[in-house]
Amino acid sequence: MRASIEVADIFRAACPAYRAAHAGHLSLAQLKVMSAIEHCRTAALGGHVEACEDCGQWRVAYNSCRNRHCPKCQGAAARTWLAERKADLLPVGYFHVVFTLPAEVADVAFQNKALVYDLLFKAASETVLTIAADPQHLGARIGITAVLHTWGSAMTHHPHVHMIVPGGGIAPDGKRWVSSRPAFLLPVRVLGKLFRRFFLTRLVALHDAGRLGFFGTMAHLAERQAFLRHLAPVRTKRWVVYAKAPFAGPAAVLAYLSRYTHRVAISNSRLIAFDASGVTFRYKDYRRDGADRQQVMRLGPDEFIRRFLLHVLPPGFHRIRHYGLLAGSARKASIAMARELLNVTAPPHDDPPDQPDAFRPPCPCCGGRMIIIEVFERWRQPRGPPDAHATSRENWP
Repeated sequence: MRASIEVADIFRAACPAYRAAHAGHLSLAQLKVMSAIEHCRTAALGGHVEACEDCGQWRVAYNSCRNRHCPKCQGAAARTWLAERKADLLPVGYFHVVFTLPAEVADVAFQNKALVYDLLFKAASETVLTIAADPQHLGARIGITAVLHTWGSAMTHHPHVHMIVPGGGIAPDGKRWVSSRPAFLLPVRVLGKLFRRFFLTRLVALHDAGRLGFFGTMAHLAERQAFLRHLAPVRTKRWVVYAKAPFAGPAAVLAYLSRYTHRVAISNSRLIAFDASGVTFRYKDYRRDGADRQQVMRLGPDEFIRRFLLHVLPPGFHRIRHYGLLAGSARKASIAMARELLNVTAPPHDDPPDQPDAFRPPCPCCGGRMIIIEVFERWRQPRGPPDAHATSRENWP
């Protein structure tokens, strides 16, 4: 069922004025995201007509934009991705680990997204792999699936990486599986200290190489001493690494991944109301506990769009990455070795559906299977509204 309010509704109503007011200050990537969301599931992208095989009920379906920032276009992508990841799951506990950048560094990241977000991935993954390989801790090669989120619940800029890590790994000699303790993976304070060192050392190296850019109120950070003074407070601050207790089995891991991997800054389900004066939505205030954590915020349409666009990723940037045992071409061999050491068989291989049509909703009238009977191109409409005579199957094109 269609949500009563969608991000697309807000964009269609407010983006034309927002573009005009901020002309010359929006990136090409931001403009493309705005256009994609505005046109998603409209005649601008074309579509098709579906009819029920049983009762002849008609339905017009417009094409989706498939933009990775669109709240409505992540379902099919998430299903495909999860089907591929299902074969990688092992019968062990999985931990959820989160690495977050301090505010001072997040400011630098905002003006250097591609470089600093990439550094966040590299420093966090190398930290976990290094500590896990240390014989004083786990002493094993582990696997990591990491997902970048750049937002807080109120859509403010808050870059952090979520990691799913199996509770164990392959011993250096490759002859045994090393399991972590049931409710403990790695010491978070040790992870935080090493992450801070890895990240800051490489961030300063990027600055020394002249690869960071600074604008507006941060333009003075282009000077090295000013940049070092800016980073001074975070050199002694504790960098918090958050680690949750392990998930309750592989099914829970998949359920978690389905919520996190293809998430965008705000989902349609969190929107409450929208009119010319503002947008009202739900958010979580993590400084509160219990029922008080759920709060309601109202922003003007321009501020809502501005916050949404803060999280447009650089073109070609991969926000889901795999490391260690799950990295690259060695993944299948590593998973096979892990299964052999754990003495478990691989799950049966489920062939993906040949067509995404397998996810087409059933007939709203009788629940029957809907099939495509007409396709129409961009900016066009179906040939005409169906009438009572046309709903007969023998009159389908």
